[in-house]
Formats: sequence, structure tokens, C-alpha cells
Amino acid sequence: MDIRQLQYLSALARERHFTRAAKACNVSQPTLSGRIRQLEQELGVPIVERGQRFHGLTPEGEKVLKWAHSILDNWSSLQQEISTLRSTEGTLIGRLSLGVVPSALPMAALITKAIQDRHAGIELTVLSQSSVDILRNLEDFSIDVGLTYLDNEPIEGMRAESIYMERYCLLVRADHDLAGKASVTWADAAKQPLCLLTPNMQNRRIIDRAFRTANSKPTPRLETNSVINLFSNVHLMGLASVVPEYFLDILGPMSDIRAVPLVAPEIEHSVGLVAVDRDPVSPLVLAVFESARKVSAPKRAGRKQ
Repeated sequence: MDIRQLQYLSALARERHFTRAAKACNVSQPTLSGRIRQLEQELGVPIVERGQRFHGLTPEGEKVLKWAHSILDNWSSLQQEISTLRSTEGTLIGRLSLGVVPSALPMAALITKAIQDRHAGIELTVLSQSSVDILRNLEDFSIDVGLTYLDNEPIEGMRAESIYMERYCLLVRADHDLAGKASVTWADAAKQPLCLLTPNMQNRRIIDRAFRTANSKPTPRLETNSVINLFSNVHLMGLASVVPEYFLDILGPMSDIRAVPLVAPEIEHSVGLVAVDRDPVSPLVLAVFESARKVSAPKRAGRKQ
């Protein structure tokens, strides 16, 4: 058994297609299939459900995949440490994947900038994901770090660190009747034609609970899994939306859009970094946590305390 076989198995489980997995690994499809078949022979168990196309992994294959992810993660961390030792200046070199809930994407941009400022040798992939996907992808090592909610749904077996407190505002066009208000209640916001994130997003579940607390039940005109689409529909369609207050602090002022703080109730949730709690910790993961501490958090740029 070698690292290459485990990489091929991980790619097949991720792509769920032999040809796509082979392409992702830069090998031919027969090479990938042959090496996985060789792994089956070496371990003495069937790993892949056989058929004309990929039908999934066997129960034994699922267990092998779990170990493969763990081994590959440790292999990656080892390579990162060796690369650092070889560097005359201790420079970190490697690729890191960050899964981010949509409402935290602007903050992720600040964090990735801080990483690049301190560690120019780190290449970054930032993926917009739901909180559920982030935890699942951390567990199967398909991402290295998540930026997600820490106090709203269970996070177990993870290293976690709060980065900022998320508060909420009603996003409206400048010509909207509520644009000049100092604040808006959730009950009044519920009466507006709203565009919101889709229900599978934790941000949306938080917003729905806030509306229920205010004894209100809005019916969104539009749902999307894209934060940019929220802004577009406020701008183009004149809809209202509920977004974190810090958005305009990071994205900058927009001449035709206003952000009005939401009150009654005042809601806030902790958002932070999560990673698999392991020893030793990957140098790249440590770099993310250290860089994020240098970022000016929205809790200092949002509503005055």
C-alpha cells in the first residue's frame, strides 16, 4: 500500500466517477482503476462496488476511506513541516482549503489577506459551504479549516476559536421607506418583500428563529445560496434582505444601499475558525489561526456598544 493508492481512492470517493477522478489525479482511468484494485488485493477486502459505472464504496471501503483521509492528512502535514525545515527562512509552503459559511465570506477575504501578508508561500482555496458541509468536509479531510458559527449548532471534536460576533441589519435600497431609520424591528422587517439565503444555511436558520422570537413569519420573495445575489436583488429588484452588519464595513459604502440595524430582539452569534483537533497540528492550520487573530473583527466596526 502506498500514498498514491490512497490519493486515488480519496479522489474517486470525492468525484464519484472514475474518469473525473483519474483526471483530477492526472493519470489515465485504467491506471487509477488498477491501483485501487491492487489496494483491494493487498487489504483482502472489496473497496468499490463493481458495475459499469461508480456505484459507491462497500462498507469495508468506507472504513478504508476514513483511514485513507487520516493518513493523507498526516502525510500532508509532514510534507509541510519538512518544507518549512528546508527553507532557510522557515517560510511556510503549501496549499490550504478553507470552507466558509456564506455570511462569513467577506471576513474570509480579510483572513486570507492576513495569511498572504504573513505567509506568501501558502496557496489558498476558499469554498462557500453550509455549516453542515464544513463539519463533514473537515471530518473527511477534504478541507483544512472552516469559518462557521460556533454557538448555534454542535461542534464536537474540533479545535475552535471565535473571530467575531455577528449582528444583523436590514439591507434596503436608498429610496426605501426604512432607509433613513436608526433601527428596524424584526417584526417590521418581516413585512418587507425579502430575499434571504436558502433554508439549508445556518444563517437562514438563525434569521428564522429571530423572526419567530418577534412573533413574525415572513414569506421570502426570493431565496438564494449566494450573498452576492442578495445584494444584487436589493439593488436591482428593490427587495430587502437580512445580512450581517459588518458587510458594508468590509465591502465599503454603496451609494444606493443602506444597512439598518435590526432590534427587538437584538441577536448576535459567535463566528470563528474550526479545524480537526489533532496532535501535532498542521503548520498551515496554525498559520490560519494565528493570522486570523490579527484581523480587525467586525464587532469593533459594527454597532456601537
